[in-house]
Amino acid sequence: MATDVIVPTLGESITEATLGQWLKQPGDAVRADEPIASLETDKVAVEVNAPVAGVLAEHVASEGDTVSVGAVIARIQEGASAATAATPAVEDRSAVGKAEAAAPAEPAAAPAGQATPVGYGNHGEAEEGGTGGQTLSPSVRRAVLEHGVDPSKIKGTGKDGRITKDDVIEAAKTQPAAAKAAAPAPSVSAPISSGGGRKEERVRMSRLRQTVAKRLKEAQNTAAMLTTFNDVDMTEVIAARAKYKDLFEKKHGVRLGFMGFFVKAACQALRDIPAVNGSIEGDDIVYHDYADISVAVSAPNGLVVPVIRDAQDMSVATIEKTIGDFGKRAKDGTLKMDEMKGGTFTISNGGVFGSLMSTPIINPPQSAVLGLHRIEERPVVRDGQIVVRPMMYLALSYDHRLIDGREAVTFLVALKNAIEDPTRLLIDL
Repeated sequence: MATDVIVPTLGESITEATLGQWLKQPGDAVRADEPIASLETDKVAVEVNAPVAGVLAEHVASEGDTVSVGAVIARIQEGASAATAATPAVEDRSAVGKAEAAAPAEPAAAPAGQATPVGYGNHGEAEEGGTGGQTLSPSVRRAVLEHGVDPSKIKGTGKDGRITKDDVIEAAKTQPAAAKAAAPAPSVSAPISSGGGRKEERVRMSRLRQTVAKRLKEAQNTAAMLTTFNDVDMTEVIAARAKYKDLFEKKHGVRLGFMGFFVKAACQALRDIPAVNGSIEGDDIVYHDYADISVAVSAPNGLVVPVIRDAQDMSVATIEKTIGDFGKRAKDGTLKMDEMKGGTFTISNGGVFGSLMSTPIINPPQSAVLGLHRIEERPVVRDGQIVVRPMMYLALSYDHRLIDGREAVTFLVALKNAIEDPTRLLIDL
């Protein structure tokens, strides 16, 4: 009996997705609840699991297709044995050509390792016999293809022995140079020649990038955006971090960064200037007595913005752990959709990429976003003397329909004071 595989519910207001990659091919044996496809939504990648055990009979949709919630994308033949999967595999190989058909037979799992487009949120199956059928995360699969390593020879250090990106990179360092040279490069779309030796490459915009473009343009068209700047002397925070980072990591199991200080300082400033933490809904202004801080973190196909819920009640250690977990799972493509919904205020740290100054764009329906930038030693005047201090530019972009210039400047000054004198964070000033 054949069982339909349908597109699961993807979350509130999300009705469709793009079929990013098939993780199983027709004829492959599947276990119940085993991932067989990866869907790309507006925000995250969603795996589609097999509803029953059996053999994948057919694909109803193709990679790159837009599929709606509830649509049938595949069928599974229940109760079929794994041996049944061998027939389609042989038929597929015979179609490749006489020369390949005459070559020695590869292990059954080899086709899964052939070059397949790898995009945001795509997952891949490891070769059988090496990783125990373990599903590799998108970043790990990409790293495997880029470095040309054999995942079956990598010992995973992640949860339940899963292979991490760092495991792949470490394996690549110890891999013989000859093996690296022989490794196949990941497939990319064919370049388009424009004559005279110049080439172009056309790549379809991912659903994530389409959504980002739409929302950013919507923010520009709707909000009366304005950006105000200030700078902050990072001397005291750097000293505190240097003094306590080892003790902090030993006690809490996470590194002490700068984001914990900025999130705590932002929560205090948002409490004092509630308009910066508000939003406009129709003709109403909604003020929040909590701070759900959206933090921009890097994912394989761009930035995603998960939310630290009730950050005002968290310690610096809890904030750092939460951000660290978000960053790791963003690279692995395992962030959940609910973790990126909501948020009352956003902090984006372009300084990690070397940015000196920028004008960040509001993330609707929020009314403000704080941009952090790189720390740079600059001459400043202190007590009538020119001295060198580690300085950072701060940028607050805000919706002028709700937030006045006085409130924006007051917010930045409160943030600056807290960072320049971290004791204020302890005594709630």
